[in-house]
Amino acid sequence: MKSAHRFQLPVLLLLSLMGKSALADQTNPQLDDLFTRLLVTEEQTQVQYIENSIWSIWMQHDNEDVQRLLAIATQRMNGGNYPAAMLVFNELVDSFPEFAEPWNKRATLYYLLGDFEASLADIERTLELEPRHFGALSGQGLIYIQQNKLGAAEDAFEHLLTIHPNSRSAINNLEMVREAISRNLI
Repeated sequence: MKSAHRFQLPVLLLLSLMGKSALADQTNPQLDDLFTRLLVTEEQTQVQYIENSIWSIWMQHDNEDVQRLLAIATQRMNGGNYPAAMLVFNELVDSFPEFAEPWNKRATLYYLLGDFEASLADIERTLELEPRHFGALSGQGLIYIQQNKLGAAEDAFEHLLTIHPNSRSAINNLEMVREAISRNLI
C-alpha cells in the first residue's frame, strides 16, 4: 500500500492540471472500418491484427498524459501492484468518465480481486460507452460463469460473437457453457 500512497499525489496533481477532454478511444472513426473487417475476416493472423489494432485504439486518448497514465496503471495491474493500479484507474474514471478503457481496465482489476459485482458495474459502463467492446463482453461472460449464471454467460458470449465472430476464446467459452447447460454441470 506504501507505493500506492507515494503514487497518489503525482496522479492527482497531473489529472488536475490536465483538464477534461472530449475525444476518447471509442470515438475514433477508424473503429467502424476495423469492426466491419472483423466481421468478414476469417484468417486468424488477420483477425489477430485487426483485434490488436482495435485494442491499440481503445488505449488511445487525445491527451497523451491520460494515455500514459492508463498504460502505467495497466502495467501495474499486470505486475500485481493492484493498489497503485486501482488508484490510477479510479482517478481516470472520475476525471474522464466518457473514456471507456479505464472503466474496462478497472473492471478487469475488480475481477482479479474477486469483486464480481463491481466488475459487472464497470463492464456495464464500458458497454454503454463502447457497445462493441468484445473484451468487456468476454469479462461479463466469465463473471457469469463464476456466478453460475450460465444463461447470462451464454448470452454474453453470443453477443460477443455477433461483433467478433472469429474470437477463439468466445467460441470455446460458448461451447463450454452450452455443454455445461446441457449436462447441468456448473
